[in-house]
Amino acid sequence: MPPSIELRARQSFALTPRLQQSVRLLQLSSLEFQQELRTALDTNPFLEYDSSVSEDAGGTGAADADNPETADTLPAAERDPALDSSSAEPHGEGASADDSGGDYTSASFSHGSSRYNGDSEASDPAEWARVQPTLHEQLHDALRLYRLDERDREVSRVVIEALDDDGYLRQDLADLTDVVEFDPPLTEDELSVALRLVQTLDRPGLAARSLSECLVLQVDALPADTPGRDVARKIVEHHLDRLARREHAELQKQIGCDAEALRVACALVRKLDPKPGNSYGRSDENYVVPDVLVRQVRNKWVVTINPAVLPRARIHRMYAELFAQSASTSRSPLAQQLQEARWLIRNAQQRFDTIQRVAECIVAHQKAFFQYGEIALKPLVLRDVADELGLHESTISRATGNKYMATPRGIFEFKHFFPRELGTESGGTCSAAAVRALLKEMIAAENVRDPLSDVTLAKMLADQGVLVARRTVAKYRRLMKVPPAEMRRQI
Repeated sequence: MPPSIELRARQSFALTPRLQQSVRLLQLSSLEFQQELRTALDTNPFLEYDSSVSEDAGGTGAADADNPETADTLPAAERDPALDSSSAEPHGEGASADDSGGDYTSASFSHGSSRYNGDSEASDPAEWARVQPTLHEQLHDALRLYRLDERDREVSRVVIEALDDDGYLRQDLADLTDVVEFDPPLTEDELSVALRLVQTLDRPGLAARSLSECLVLQVDALPADTPGRDVARKIVEHHLDRLARREHAELQKQIGCDAEALRVACALVRKLDPKPGNSYGRSDENYVVPDVLVRQVRNKWVVTINPAVLPRARIHRMYAELFAQSASTSRSPLAQQLQEARWLIRNAQQRFDTIQRVAECIVAHQKAFFQYGEIALKPLVLRDVADELGLHESTISRATGNKYMATPRGIFEFKHFFPRELGTESGGTCSAAAVRALLKEMIAAENVRDPLSDVTLAKMLADQGVLVARRTVAKYRRLMKVPPAEMRRQI
C-alpha cells in the first residue's frame, strides 16, 4: 500500500494551564501552599504581599466562629464569577492585559469573614508548631555549662553527634577514634571518659550502648529509697530476656525475692523509658497546620478556614496600571505574568472554597464524633461527599489529602473521617474506627491478671452485634500498638 496523507478530526480533553494550577494547588498541604505562594511572590512582579489592614478584615476565623451569620463565605454577587465553575477558562494563554475578568489592579485574596489579617510573623503557618530543641542541640547546650579544655570538649561533641534519634550510641568507641582527626590521635579511654560525661548531661539513659545499659542508668538515677529499686536493677542488668518472656517464677528464683517484691520491681521497670531520645524534637519533623477550625456555637458546629494559612497576596496595583497604560508591542511575557498572577489569586480562592465545603460536609456527616468521640464515627466514603457537593471524586480526594481539621477533640486529618464500613448482625453498618474504639475500651477495662485474648474480644464484639474475625481483631490491636494478651498479663 503506497504511503498517503490523511486528515482526521477528533476531540480530546486537555487541561488548560489554569486548571492544571488549580488541581495542583488543591492537593498541596498548607505549608506547601505557603511555599508555593512565596515562590510566586518572589518571581512574579505583579504580585505583592497584602499588608493593608481594613475594618472588615479585622476578624479572624476563630473570632468569626462565634457569629454564624458572619462565618459564611461571601455572597455570590460579591464573589469572582470565575470561581463558580472549576472548568471555566475565560482567558487563553496569550490574553492581553486589557482582557479583563475582574479588576486585576485591585485583586487580592480573601475568604469571606476569615480574610487574612495580622502581623507578618503570624502569617507563617510554622508558627503554629511549637519549636522544640533536638537531642543534639540540647546536649550541646548542656555541654557549654562545663569548664573543659578544648580537646575534652571536642571529644564530647564527637560522642554527642554519634547518638541516634533514640538517644543510643550504636557505634563502638573504637570506630569513633577515626571520625575526627586529633593530634595526638584520639584514644578509646578518652572516648570512655567523654561518654560518661555525656550520660550525665541531661535525661538519665541517654548515650547508652544497649537497652540494658539505658535502663540501668535510669534506675541508678532514682533515689536510693525507691521501692523495688535494687530488684529492678538486677532485672534490667541481667534478666531482661526473662522479663520479656514473663518468666516470673524463674525471675524469683534467680534474684531471690518474693512475688510481691518482684511485682513492685516489674512495675518500676515498666515506668522506665527505653527510648529517652524520643522526648526531644526531631530535625526532620513534619509539622502539620490545621486548614480549618471547627467550633461549637449555639449547639451548631461551625467550620471556618484557619486564618493562619490564608495568604496575604494581591495584584500589585501600580505595576498593573503602568502595564495597562504601556503602548509597547513587545509585552507578551509581562502579559503572561499578569495572567498567571490573576490565576493564582483566583485558584487560591477556589482552593479554600473547596476545602471549606468539603470540611462542612464532613462535619455534617460526623456530628456524633464531635460529641462522643471515635466510637461514634460513621462509615463514609469519598463518593458520598462528591455526590453531595456535585464534585468529582478525584477532587474530593485532593481536597482531603494532607489537610487537617482542628476540633475540640484534637487535630485530625480529613482522611480520618472516612473510616471503612463493617457489617453488623442486624444488617446495619458501623465504622472500623468505632470498632477500634470499642476494642480500646474493652482492653482498658480488662483484668490485668487475666487479659482478654483476640478470640474473646471477637466474641464480645459479636455479643454487641459487630461481626469481625479474630484476625481482624488482631490487626486492629496491632494498629493501636496494643501487645497480645500474654504480653499484657501482670502478676
